[in-house]
Order: sequence, then C-alpha cells, then structure tokens
Amino acid sequence: MAARYIVPALAVAGRAAAQCSAATTTIQNGGDASALASCQTFSGSIAIATGFVDTVSLDGIQRISGSLIANNVTQITQISASSLEQIDDSFMLNGLTILTTLSFPRLTEVATLDWEALPALQGLSFTTGVQKASQVSIQNTQLNSLNGINLQVVDTMTIANNPYLNEINMQLGNISTSLVLEANGRNVSATFPNLEWANNMTFRNVSTISIPSLASINGSMGFISNFFTSIVAPNLTSVGAMGGGSLSFVSNADMTNLSFPELTTVGGGLQVANNTALNTVNGFPSLKTVGGALDFNGNFSNVSLPALSDVRGAFNLQSTSDISSACSNFKGLSGSNNVIKGTFTCSGDQSHPGGAGTTPSGTSSSSSSSSSTSKSSANGLYISGTTGLLGVVAAIFGVL
Repeated sequence: MAARYIVPALAVAGRAAAQCSAATTTIQNGGDASALASCQTFSGSIAIATGFVDTVSLDGIQRISGSLIANNVTQITQISASSLEQIDDSFMLNGLTILTTLSFPRLTEVATLDWEALPALQGLSFTTGVQKASQVSIQNTQLNSLNGINLQVVDTMTIANNPYLNEINMQLGNISTSLVLEANGRNVSATFPNLEWANNMTFRNVSTISIPSLASINGSMGFISNFFTSIVAPNLTSVGAMGGGSLSFVSNADMTNLSFPELTTVGGGLQVANNTALNTVNGFPSLKTVGGALDFNGNFSNVSLPALSDVRGAFNLQSTSDISSACSNFKGLSGSNNVIKGTFTCSGDQSHPGGAGTTPSGTSSSSSSSSSTSKSSANGLYISGTTGLLGVVAAIFGVL
C-alpha cells in the first residue's frame, strides 16, 4: 500500500525543490510571490517584473543565495519579506517611483545594497537592522533616516543626493575602500563614534562631522564644500603614510576652526584652500612630514606649523591678508637640503590667492626655480561651480 504514495510524494518534493531554485526567477504577480513561501532558502536570484502592480510579499523565505532585484517597477508601492535574514549577493532597487514601504524586519546581512531613484521612500522598516554589507550605495531617495542600517564594517559606502536625509549615525569600525557623503540634507550630521581606520573618505555638503576615534587614513581624505564651522579629529595621527594619500580642506565657507592635534604625517599633499571664514591655520601643531605639496591659500592672517620638519613637494602659501611674518619664517626653512625641498611660494595681500604651482602677482618670496602657470590655472580654485573647483582639486591631490 505504501508504495502507491511514494511516486506522488517524490513528485511533490521535486516540484517544491524546482520552485526554490533557479538562476533567476521573475515574479509577475502576487501568486508568483506566494508560491515561494515554502522556500526557506531560495537558491538563485529573484527579480520583480517591471509590470508588477501594488505590493510584493516574500514571506517565508529566510535566505536568498543570489540577488533580490527590482528595476523600473513603476507601479509597486511596497516590498516586504517578514522572515528574510540574508541576501548573499545584491539587494538592488532602481527606479521604483512610487515605492513607499520597505519592510524587512529580520534582514541583517547583504553583500551589496544598491538603491537608486526611489523618490517616494521616506523610511525603512528594518527592525533588527542590516549589520553586515560589503558595498552600500543609497542615492536619490527621500529617506529622512538610515535607521535600520547600522554596519560594523564596510568596503565601500556612497550616500548621496538624498535631500531629506539629516542624520547618518553608524557604528562602523573601519572602511576598507571608500566612504563618500555628498548632497544630502542641508543640515545632515555624520557621526561615526567607533571609526578607527579608513582607506579613503570624502565629505561634501555636510553640516556636522564627528570622527572622535579615527586614528589612521591609509589613502586620502577630503572635506569639500561643507557647512560646518569646525572640524576636529583628536586622534588622527596619519593620512596616506604608506600610499601617498592626501588631506584636503576646500571651499568650506563657514569653517572657522580645524583641529588635528595628533596628526604627524601626510604622505601626499596637504591643502587648505578657499575656506573664506578661516582666519588662523594652527590646527596641525604636531605635523612633521608632508610627502607631497603643502598648499594653503585663502583669507587667513596667521599660519603656524611648529613641528614641521620635512616637506618634499612644493610649498605654496598665499592669502588676502598680510602674512609677511609667516613668509619670513617659512622662507628660512626652504632649500633643497632644508625642511621645504620643493618650489617655495609665499605671498600676502593677494586679491586672488592661488593654488600650488601659481606665481602670485604681488609681493612674494619664491625660490629661483619657481615656475609659473597661466592665469586661468592660477585662478582655478576660485572658479564658481563644482566642476571647475573639484577638477583642480582632483588634478593636484587625487582625493576625489
């Protein structure tokens, strides 16, 4: 008698196994999604068809061994997966114009999180929270918070063009490739209390930055066109010491204070340029070595680098104010066998103080080997608009 039931049972099991495994299965409607409810693990990728309407519920699935993808599904309002804990590859959402709800209460791990063009998405329902991801890109959304994404470690992270996002607070300990924050909410604060090490970091259009534990940057770090009044890195000791990375502060119009009291080494260039409210540059009291160019230009009247002992590239110091005392001091440190080994340029009372490699038009102290560039190059750092400014920064310092 039992033998009569063996073949049907095997057939049912075979159908169940088949629906839980595919290179990519495409969900066309709610019935297709419901059919996957018995799959604790889906082996392969799940894609949501562009014509899908209303809501997608992937309840029952705990793990997707491939990706979860929705591209240009313009009529979908909600995606949920009440049991899903892990996506082994990509969680990719792109062009979901009326999506308002993402509910993944148990999701903790993805390889790549890539969300772009989600103009109606304002919040996340990620109760447990994503704690592990290698790559994260969140761009062009209406998210006002990243609550539910709290990573310990990440390779690359880009958070950009989210105009309602005013808080980024994560427990990251290290960033192995890069972090880019730009063009988010006007009052966005970026807080990384546990971050100790990063390869490359770029901050643009940020109002508050907190990096109290940061000790080392292996590559480059740039602060460009931000809104903060003060930037402090109390424990940072080196930037680009091994790979020649650079440190830049460019066009932070409200910045009146920068403080890097433990910084001793910059492997590449050090640039403080066009920060119009910065009157005193004394935030590097321990700085000894700059492996590339040292380029300070702006409105400052006082410059102090008391521990400086080795500048291997060009030295450029230009200001709208009288800095004759600073020029006299640094001039005494210049020369091929002295502290400042590259081309030396120093000048105050400049109407348009220029960047490294320029020759000021007023009183200056320069070595005989000083080279000049065209007027358009000299004024490059003051070109109105992002393209001109950042193009010059990238060309000189390579941090972008």
